Amino acid sequence: MNARIISILLIIASLAGSMVMVPAVAASAGRHKITQTERAEDSDPPEVSLGIAMGAFRGLFVNMLWMRANDMKEQGLFHEAIELAGTITKLQPRFPRVWVFHAWNLAYNISVETQTPEERYQWVLSGVRLLRDEGIPANPNDLMLHKELAWILLHKIGGYTDDANRFYKREWAAEWTVVVGVPPRVDPEARDRDSVIEQYAQWLTPIADAPPTLDALLEKKPSMQNLLTLLDQRVDEKPDHNLLRRWTRHKLLAASPSKALAEREFGEKSIAFQDLFEDPGYADEWAELIPFVRRRVLISEYHMDPAKMVRYTRKFGPLDWRHEGSHALYWAAQGVERTLTRFDENTRKNYDFVNTDRMVMQAIQSLYRSGDLYFNYLTYLNGGQGYFQGMPNPYFVESYGDLYEEIVERGGIYEDPSRPRTNYRTGYENFLSDAIAFFYRRGEMAKAESWYERLLTWENQNVDHAELGNPEDFGTLEEFVERTLYDRFTSPQIAGAQVMGALQGSYQALINGDTDLFRGQFDFARKAHAYFMNNQLNDVVASDGAGARMEWMDRDFEFVAGGVFGGTIDNLPFDEASLAYTYAPDSLKRYAYDMLAERFAEALSSENVEQGETFADRFPEPPAMDQFRAKIAEKERQRRAADVDAINQK
Repeated sequence: MNARIISILLIIASLAGSMVMVPAVAASAGRHKITQTERAEDSDPPEVSLGIAMGAFRGLFVNMLWMRANDMKEQGLFHEAIELAGTITKLQPRFPRVWVFHAWNLAYNISVETQTPEERYQWVLSGVRLLRDEGIPANPNDLMLHKELAWILLHKIGGYTDDANRFYKREWAAEWTVVVGVPPRVDPEARDRDSVIEQYAQWLTPIADAPPTLDALLEKKPSMQNLLTLLDQRVDEKPDHNLLRRWTRHKLLAASPSKALAEREFGEKSIAFQDLFEDPGYADEWAELIPFVRRRVLISEYHMDPAKMVRYTRKFGPLDWRHEGSHALYWAAQGVERTLTRFDENTRKNYDFVNTDRMVMQAIQSLYRSGDLYFNYLTYLNGGQGYFQGMPNPYFVESYGDLYEEIVERGGIYEDPSRPRTNYRTGYENFLSDAIAFFYRRGEMAKAESWYERLLTWENQNVDHAELGNPEDFGTLEEFVERTLYDRFTSPQIAGAQVMGALQGSYQALINGDTDLFRGQFDFARKAHAYFMNNQLNDVVASDGAGARMEWMDRDFEFVAGGVFGGTIDNLPFDEASLAYTYAPDSLKRYAYDMLAERFAEALSSENVEQGETFADRFPEPPAMDQFRAKIAEKERQRRAADVDAINQK
């Protein structure tokens, strides 16, 4: 009898305890997004309702769906597999492998079935968005999802294996020109690495520091309400992504020589917006509103933390967020950070840990090789593809070494010390070799010597230098560069970095008035370009039909050289730009003239210059500019057609 009473009392106590604990557990599950779907929507497939109705047997049902989706994928039924995977993510949002399966089908399998670059990019972007906007928020601490997102960004968008990769890169750059704007023009007096990084961090800081809500913004700046009301009434714009698109266009047009022509095509809303944009009475309001909207869009639409973007900039280097490598780095680094608490001796060899660290390292390599972007957003808006060129960003050379040492220190890279040669060490040695040749061709001999010394004395060197040979045989800096330069030209990114480094070195020689050095560096760039196009590129195309996707550089050397000249001179201060322009041949001046006009024409117009030289005096228009502009437009049309042809041939 006593035992029965005790049992009853225990049951009552357990029920009472559960009544107290259940609300807290449910609230915690909701906060941490570990709940499952318990209600089917009207648009959901019948499997969702069935899975919910099965209650405790839901897991078995999901396993059956998972096996069926895999079978569909193997049979080439990608659309059907995606629909089924979507059902599984609704029933089991905490099942990371289904998110990866779903995203991979979207970005890789279905995308290649489409016929135009626009269609293909939308499928690739759907894969990115699925992981970034749904999968990771539902599984914020899952390392595999972060790794897979970084891989799609680096390989599918940032790589060259997809025939439409050039289109992807332009579209990504256009989208992020709107979201965060154009990176700062680096102060010519502060171009050391730390100063440049800080300038990029300060570019993003107003976004990170913006008020978190509209009410907080109005409390900080009560006069903002008037601007918001006028935007709503006259332009039908709210503080959202569309406002950023309109503002970006008007901001870039303000410095463009084509501004007057564009204004003739303005509609009623564009005219109204232009009036508000140019009204000096709203200058302070605009300075507060745009960072606020950028912050809101980044958090709500892209699930990215502006403060973390600033922190990663200071840690890794001057990140241009128009470059897909910056985003790959963000997501891979975030994945590593979120899972470090689970990192120990038992997990240090884990596949996902190793490969997510590798994604961060590959992202930095990508930013070094093409992270200095020139992209003409206005041309893109006007129906063209927009001139796009990624040039090497040498500030990331140091970032790679710092990251390697950090990962080794925490044990993130497991390499058997007994092995004479390991992949990570080999990767770093090859990276240093590329960087040394880049600085050498760019004419920055002190940096080339410094990194060469690093390569020779690095304590973690491989015993077996399969790619580079033995250190005692490296020879002088010049001998090492000449001997190893073409060894790794099978990679378009590496070949492109060396060609562009030589071009940048030749243009620096123009600034110094050294025309002999200019011709020497320029001729080397031409020969290296021809070597890649005539040897490695043709070999790869002949072997697997790779076609245009391997063209990290355009086949036309004049187009490459002119584009790099334009991008280089556009970042120079006035006096240096004037010197480079003066000594350059007309074939290069044509690529720079319109860019320089955007920067200096208004300030140096006859109305603004009472004495001294006008823009036309310092930067005379080269002959045949109209024919040149038509040629570039036709070039862009042909490149667009080539992208479409390459896709249709699949």
